[in-house]
Amino acid sequence: MKLGVLFSGGKDSAFACYMAMQHEEVACLISIISENDHSYMFHTPNVNLSTLQAEAAGIPQILIDTPGEEEVELEDLKRGIEEAVDRFGIGGIVTGAVMSVYQAARIQRICHDLDICCFSPLWYTNQEEYMQKITSSGFNVIIAGVFSYPFDERWLGREIDREMIDELKILSEKYAITLSGEGGEYESFVLDAPFFSKRIVIDESESFCRNYNGRFIIKKAHLEDK
Repeated sequence: MKLGVLFSGGKDSAFACYMAMQHEEVACLISIISENDHSYMFHTPNVNLSTLQAEAAGIPQILIDTPGEEEVELEDLKRGIEEAVDRFGIGGIVTGAVMSVYQAARIQRICHDLDICCFSPLWYTNQEEYMQKITSSGFNVIIAGVFSYPFDERWLGREIDREMIDELKILSEKYAITLSGEGGEYESFVLDAPFFSKRIVIDESESFCRNYNGRFIIKKAHLEDK
């Protein structure tokens, strides 16, 4: 079956894509570029650079702009999926949803309306095992946004490695956060993945953080051979 992956540039959509590629044909990536930094549906930090990731992966990409208004963005998502069906003949959508019923239910409804399948391979996966797989499978992932206590500016731009996972485990026990950030605690950006032919190198960046709410903005980046 040909599949389209809802792709934000973060670790969850990238890992879901990686899993899908091991079993089916990923025909395209579908990326929603939201004007609303506080979108409930879509990851926003550095999503504009998902074009570099698509190039590195060698997978065609559909880009859909949306103002990020709650119901409008769902119509824009549907438009993007319809385009993927028309252009690439996909029979299903892959999402990086881990625990968000809000996101999963809305995507499933759109897929039902379009008579295509919806796959969420990370749904309710073991959080610690998943994070360990990211570090052991050849992914290079950084923190691109923090949105709750106790995450401050020191986390921005940091690579997710085993040391960080150990820190997250401690914070999870103390503050009941989710290890994967699925509770909205943080967002990520993938610089390299096992299905990339090239890696992303950051040339220029800036970060800002206030009251445990901040972003790591990649202002300039390029692809480099591995």
